[in-house]
Amino acid sequence: MIISQTPFRVSFAGGGSDLPAYFRKHGGAVVSTAIDKFVYVTVSKKFDESLRVSYSRTEEVDRASDLKHPIVRESMSLLGIEGGIEITSVADIPSKGTGLGSSSSFAVGLLHALQATMGRYVPAEILARQACSIEIEKCKEPIGKQDQYAAAYGGMNFIRFQKDGAVNIEPIVIPSGGREQIENNMLLFYTGLTRSASEILSIQSKALESESKTEETMHRMVNYAEELRDELWKGNFDSLGRILHENWLLKKSMASGITSEQINAWYDSALAAGALGGKLLGAGGGGFLLFYAPTEKQAAIAAALPTLRRIPFRLEPRGSRIIFVT
Repeated sequence: MIISQTPFRVSFAGGGSDLPAYFRKHGGAVVSTAIDKFVYVTVSKKFDESLRVSYSRTEEVDRASDLKHPIVRESMSLLGIEGGIEITSVADIPSKGTGLGSSSSFAVGLLHALQATMGRYVPAEILARQACSIEIEKCKEPIGKQDQYAAAYGGMNFIRFQKDGAVNIEPIVIPSGGREQIENNMLLFYTGLTRSASEILSIQSKALESESKTEETMHRMVNYAEELRDELWKGNFDSLGRILHENWLLKKSMASGITSEQINAWYDSALAAGALGGKLLGAGGGGFLLFYAPTEKQAAIAAALPTLRRIPFRLEPRGSRIIFVT
């Protein structure tokens, strides 16, 4: 039995510039961090040569090609595995349509566990690249590349997307005490709303291909990612609140469905209670709201959002890893 543990991520600035419709023309950049919420993938040998996969449903098939789960099917095809195993997955938090990069974390963790079962060591770069290939090329998901790299590498990073498709990872080295300050000043709330990221990202990609105004907006969001990297390096941590806010104002103007009257009301209530800034994570439409706020303001912010569930979290320095082998 092999168990992999793979973190989810929180994206601060630049999200959307990792879409091919943008980075293949201009290059892109994001600042994101892994957090201590995980998806766990277990791969076990079966007595026979069939295949059993358990997630929100259970599939039992004779061949991997018969699976309905696209990521599992394509991962096994990539690695040349037909059957003889059982795969299960569980996550610390709701893992569908919540804006934490859950599908990519699952893809990375699955590839890691499958290859460990085959006796292979695979570095983070290969895991991320394979997960991108499966989700974007094989499964035809209209998503970007940041989530796969965040899950594979872990830590807080400035991620640059080159026009030729190459991805460069720059770890953000935070001055002493900075990690604790950032952790203590961030609040994460679950809205209870879920949405299809694919639909929103498809609209955004089409806008990037055809509308110069949308491209200009994305240019500014990439600039915020670069500015945030520099501010964090300098130890100006409260700039995170301002940049989150300005990035969110730009993001919600890019495509329909990113926000709603209810989400805007929650956001405005948090700012009125003392948050310096925030954003809705992921493609939009639901999931988790992130805020940056001084500790003395956080009780008032929580009181202003009584219907939302606050989720405590910490930054996670490690990427996908194998935590159990027997």
